[in-house]
Amino acid sequence: MTPSNTGTGRSGAGGTAVLAELQRLRESIDNIDAAVVHMLAERFKCTQQVGHLKAEHQLPPADPEREAQQIARLRTLAGSAHLDPAFAEKLLNFIVAEVIRHHERIADEVVGGEEGPAEAAPTAG
Repeated sequence: MTPSNTGTGRSGAGGTAVLAELQRLRESIDNIDAAVVHMLAERFKCTQQVGHLKAEHQLPPADPEREAQQIARLRTLAGSAHLDPAFAEKLLNFIVAEVIRHHERIADEVVGGEEGPAEAAPTAG
């Protein structure tokens, strides 16, 4: 890594310390990103089960009341964690939209009698 591609513009011993700290922080970010991906995978495993349960009992894929509760809860958690609540809401809305899309697909498969392949294929839930 050179100062020109790190944005530090420093050289010498001070620049080396900055580059080492930058590398340490980036490694932490990479680890956190990996944890986020694994946590999302676990979340989607649960929501996939919810999708099958809803489909089997002819419940709608979306639950606006639950979604509103989750948004309020995540906004509060975000504020406590010093994360922008609006960002947390946007992230949850993105995730929920994907979950609903998968729930709709699961419902279509259950109605069409094609539940087997849905269980075999990895989905976001």
